[in-house]
Amino acid sequence: MTTSFNEQFDQLGTWRREFALRLKLLAEWMKDNELLDAAVEERLLRLGTQVRSDKVMVAFVAEFSRGKSEMINAVFFAGYGRRIMPASAGRTTMCPTEMGYDADVPPCLRLLPIETRLQPQALMEWRMAPEKWTRIDLDVNNPQQLASALEKVAETRKVTQDEARALGFWHSQAPEDNPMVDAQGMVEVPKWRHALINIAHPLLKQGLVILDTPGLNAIGAEPELTVSLIPQAHAVVFILGADTGVTKSDLSIWREHLVCEADSPDSRLVVLNKIDTLWDDLSSPAQIDAQIDRQISSTAEILGIPRDRVIAVSAQKGLVAKVTEDEELLQRSCLPVLEDALGRGMMGKRQRILAQAMAAGITDLRGETARVINIRKRDLTEQMMELKGLQGKNTTVIKHMRNRISQEQAEFDLGGAKIHAVRSVHLKLLREVFSILGSTALKKEMSQLSAALLQRGLKLGVKRAYGETFDRLRANLQKVQTLCGEIQSMLAATFRQLNGEHGFSLQAPAEPQMAQYLSDLNMVERSHIQYLGIGNAFKLAQPEFADRLVRALSSRLRSIHEMALSDVELWSKSAAAQLDAQLRERRRNFSRRIEAIDRIQQAAGGLEDRIQDIDQQEAALSQIELKLIELTDYLIAANQAPSATSVDVEFA
Repeated sequence: MTTSFNEQFDQLGTWRREFALRLKLLAEWMKDNELLDAAVEERLLRLGTQVRSDKVMVAFVAEFSRGKSEMINAVFFAGYGRRIMPASAGRTTMCPTEMGYDADVPPCLRLLPIETRLQPQALMEWRMAPEKWTRIDLDVNNPQQLASALEKVAETRKVTQDEARALGFWHSQAPEDNPMVDAQGMVEVPKWRHALINIAHPLLKQGLVILDTPGLNAIGAEPELTVSLIPQAHAVVFILGADTGVTKSDLSIWREHLVCEADSPDSRLVVLNKIDTLWDDLSSPAQIDAQIDRQISSTAEILGIPRDRVIAVSAQKGLVAKVTEDEELLQRSCLPVLEDALGRGMMGKRQRILAQAMAAGITDLRGETARVINIRKRDLTEQMMELKGLQGKNTTVIKHMRNRISQEQAEFDLGGAKIHAVRSVHLKLLREVFSILGSTALKKEMSQLSAALLQRGLKLGVKRAYGETFDRLRANLQKVQTLCGEIQSMLAATFRQLNGEHGFSLQAPAEPQMAQYLSDLNMVERSHIQYLGIGNAFKLAQPEFADRLVRALSSRLRSIHEMALSDVELWSKSAAAQLDAQLRERRRNFSRRIEAIDRIQQAAGGLEDRIQDIDQQEAALSQIELKLIELTDYLIAANQAPSATSVDVEFA
């Protein structure tokens, strides 16, 4: 039997916890051996935080009544022995729902009222205002209470057509997408704008985040979904009905919100759900299989994806099979095939990215630490040569040696002015980088775009304004790359000079690359451009929608800029800390040499004792070097094989 998605995720969660523990032990060992400078400590902290708290978001996207909630129940919550997410006939999940785990928040369901759409704040801003959400505490040990509480995500309310229009659910230009009008002229809309579920489910505790989205009308009315949440999901499961295939509204969601040329094929998975509707007693198993096979081929052709990215399942039968432990029904539902694709394929991509980041971080850390050890070993070698040169010499020679060391120390201290000048230039260029990527510059860009979007009437030139904004943002990142190149050249030249003059082993760290952030910008632009076509001209004419659009965009761009700045800051700290460490070691070496000479002058046996002491220090340093290689080799190897029980399962 295939290992289930839950079991794969659990195995790899164990690996993450063990890896984080090993990192902590490495940090403690380095601190005990005086190898933990500020940059190394921050690098270890970042690696530890990343491996412990790295989130994996799986977004389930579909039109209404395609079985999204039942799919989530079957894959993630069958262990409760019942449905947890509401999955009855008709519309169930009426608002976007995120399920995750935050240890600082008690188990609860938080619901954001739909009326907040009438206010300008973006969803990210509302997250910072917990008092505006309706909160319902959850008892994770009581499946009945849990399921009953979660039914609230399906709640609706009746509003007038004007209210529905203001909330983004009524469009005169697209009457086919509008909700039904009842006898009193009222229409039904979701009661909640967004739902956050915080429960200590084993998978959620290990970093899984599940995003359940409602249908096309709701997705298009919430810009932050399409600009931020869905594009940032590591895996997107697009669910269709096996009986209906690709409908017009399904195709609209796919084309407008899910197709992105930058995405890896592994990040999109199409599921034909409800194959049990095709299980016909009047048809033979071969005929049923042929019918399902035709639907898979047709779906792949219409959506323009490889056939192996389409999986046909029955979530409902899979859930029943898991609850009743019916292995035959489980295999017939094909749910294990979907779980395998999620665990080994889509999650594998995220695991490879995380593993590469961990291995690169550990390798850099080992290189920085090894340079400090080599400086210490070289200093001990110099001391040994000096002391052996004093064997059999008189007091005058020893005194002369002390004066020479003091003179070397004075000359070395005079070189500090040159280092200070280099740091001044370095900081000046860094300030320029920070000003380009800082919040003030971004607010200025967004205010210009906002002015264009908030003009009255149809905004025929808005696409050009968008294009110009993103062109400037890309130019800013390219300018940052140029500045980083200038800093890198200056550091490399200075480090070469210091290495030559003082025997240092400085090596400029690799400069940060803006290519990933340029790619992120392009992705955001593509996900946003859908709103700027003729079809959305009337929606854009609504000031409140245009304002939400700009706020959602600003939130996403701010995140990109902050990550780029974080990379630049860590790079700068690594270079500065490396220089500080070697300066500190050299000054400490001068002190040790002078102290050794003083001890020799004061005691006749001091010379031999000091030579023996240095021998012991060299042996201890060799042991430290071997231990560093051993500890870091383990961590690098752990990334290549995360779990002995699931070597080919890769996880983020």
